[in-house]
Amino acid sequence: MHNSDVINTSEASHAIMPDNTASIDGVGDNARTGASLYATLDASAATTLSDRWSVRDSVLAVVLLAALIGGAVGLAVGLLHEGVLALQGAAFDLPHGERLGQSAPEMLRTLGVPVAGGLLLGLLSSLVRRWRPNAIIDAVEANALYGGKMSLIDSLRLTVTTTLSNGSGASVGMEAAYTQAGAGFASVVGQRLRLRRADLRTMVGCGAAAAIAAAYHAPLAGAFYAFELVLGGYTLAALAPVGAAAVLAVAASGLLTGGEIPLALGRPVVIAGWDYAACGVVGFLAGWLSILAMQAVTVAERVFKRLPGPLWLRPALGGAAFGALALAVPAVMGSGPGAVPPELAGGALALALTLVAKVLASALSLGSGFRGGLFSASLFIGGLFGGLLAVATDGFLPQLGIDGGLLLLVGMGSVAAGIVGAPVTMVLLVLETTQDLWAASGVLIGVVLSTTVVRQAFGYSFATWRFHLRGVPIRGAYDVGWLSELTAFRLMRRDAKIAPANLTVEALRRLYPLGAAKMVFTVDEAGTYAGLVDMATIHDPDQDATAGETRVSTLARNADAVLLPGDDARTVLRRFGSAEVEALPVLSSPTDRRVIGYVTESFALRRYSQALERQRGEDLGERGLWGRD
Repeated sequence: MHNSDVINTSEASHAIMPDNTASIDGVGDNARTGASLYATLDASAATTLSDRWSVRDSVLAVVLLAALIGGAVGLAVGLLHEGVLALQGAAFDLPHGERLGQSAPEMLRTLGVPVAGGLLLGLLSSLVRRWRPNAIIDAVEANALYGGKMSLIDSLRLTVTTTLSNGSGASVGMEAAYTQAGAGFASVVGQRLRLRRADLRTMVGCGAAAAIAAAYHAPLAGAFYAFELVLGGYTLAALAPVGAAAVLAVAASGLLTGGEIPLALGRPVVIAGWDYAACGVVGFLAGWLSILAMQAVTVAERVFKRLPGPLWLRPALGGAAFGALALAVPAVMGSGPGAVPPELAGGALALALTLVAKVLASALSLGSGFRGGLFSASLFIGGLFGGLLAVATDGFLPQLGIDGGLLLLVGMGSVAAGIVGAPVTMVLLVLETTQDLWAASGVLIGVVLSTTVVRQAFGYSFATWRFHLRGVPIRGAYDVGWLSELTAFRLMRRDAKIAPANLTVEALRRLYPLGAAKMVFTVDEAGTYAGLVDMATIHDPDQDATAGETRVSTLARNADAVLLPGDDARTVLRRFGSAEVEALPVLSSPTDRRVIGYVTESFALRRYSQALERQRGEDLGERGLWGRD
């Protein structure tokens, strides 16, 4: 055995490493890299602590910062909104004041603009991928896995491509661009100010809340969009900054957009008695429609991936497909005529055809590579679905006297809640845009049934379904990034007691006398881990008679119970539970089975409990209890 096989360091090895060392693979035969990282952490902490102290430890400063970010995001959303309308108007030669989808543009533009836009988008995306091949991290993923850290450049990439997609008539919404730009901007500001992890995650939520609030002039809906989707829950600590950002965003965007409310029905609805049961039926059916719409996007993606030809050509093919569809049903272009028309006109057949065409157009758009989201598209799909049910009810069951406007609103909220995964947001969105409390109560019934169906039958919202397809193991925005950062490499000690497996028991007793070690990790001649030896067994008097002949390898056990440097805390604890030992070795890599350290079960449990307590404290806004890290 070489001397380099035994790694000794001080107790300081239990210190927490910096965030950017969360995933360390292939540590190699030398773990000294960790020591330099610890030194870097100490140096950076000393130089940056004074810079960030004033902002990160003042609740008022965080709220003021959130308000400023909200105002800036509101202005940006207003500019993007007006810019997209101007782009669509110029591309499709729309009359002044008319929205895309409200009437049929001339045939050449209906077919040509989506193809040209798709071709431009494909070429642009192909060039950008050579420069930045990494996937774009959105606000939900950033808050769940990376402590709120987002890239402004990548956020601008998504904003530009979504704007181009929407301007080309793709059946997607701009909300993805709004939230990405807002959250990315807030994240970068927070990183520059070196905010603590919890505050940085809150800032990302503030940016997303401001974006949705500005887009729909609905501050409550924007705030709860952040709570439900971006922050993963409502906390008192986040209420003030998120609320301030949403309110300032609405005020700022109103300066550019005139404060128009895109979902206003224009009249109060009537709801009483059995109408609530009808709302529940709409919500139940809307849940299945939501699942169908999400699955349609996945099917379209698979179809386009199987098509021959280069990747950059797929958006143009998708543009040709939904452009041809738009010749028959112009309303499928864009996010919908004003997101949702105040009253849906036409008979049951026209509404049914538009509903099917809209689902298909959205699937073709996203499946072929156009960028955007399904927020506003889901509202439009839900409005069509509710309108179809209203026409059917009025025709077949007129004696029920159910208000068609109520079913339209319930359909909107229920389908959108099922797809987006934000039930309270949709209820508040209807409440704020209609100013009708009774309508919101009916929407609440539908939303509850819809989200229950989606959760039980499908298990994902559109965002988390996309994460699942990419192999990202998250179901929401609750912060699990600290868990992935609390790895075996961070938890391990480096003073492992290592001995050759071919030693005799007597030789091992001399090497580690009674009381010198509890566990010894054995290795073969090549330095490969061979198993764990309990020193109590080695010093057992029953071994005295054969101590000079018995090899340590015959007493070694649990050769397969090992940890790798990247294993997170939960994996570590599960491994202890199955192995039933007090300590486990950390190997260099799956192929290089040299011991670089070890983790004890007691220390892993203590660190895991401390991390949970710290997370709980941050959720409660208890700033002073966890030090200055």
